Amino acid sequence: MKKDSQKSQIIIYQTEDGQTKVEVRFENETVWLTQNALAELFQTTKQNIGQHIKNITEEGELSGNSTVKKFFTVQKEGNREIKREIEFYNLDMIISVGYRVKSSIATAFRQWATSRLREYIVKGFVMDDERLKNPDLPFDYFERRRQGFA
Repeated sequence: MKKDSQKSQIIIYQTEDGQTKVEVRFENETVWLTQNALAELFQTTKQNIGQHIKNITEEGELSGNSTVKKFFTVQKEGNREIKREIEFYNLDMIISVGYRVKSSIATAFRQWATSRLREYIVKGFVMDDERLKNPDLPFDYFERRRQGFA
């Protein structure tokens, strides 16, 4: 089965020090995180994340309609498994929140993102050698590049 035929895929993101581990949903060529996962990723509170999301949409930086999607997830509550609809936020919102949160990991994120942007502006491209070496990408990187050149 081709990887791009899968509807969604769950990827585990872990910081280099192993302190933070976040489950990321990959679907429709973007990643999706809940407010809880964003709070864990940027080491802040869910309330802080919610306030940043509210400000981002109210200021018109991003549209809530294009950055939020509800997914059904199964949660364990006691001995029961409950299916709930939970809001997830896409990569655009994740990046915008990352530029607003004040924490050491968010600062590291901003430094990383700025260096990638700088590299893209100077070179015209950015390569992620580790992801290229990883055969478990949720899409065929080289096929996508070939299509981009056609």
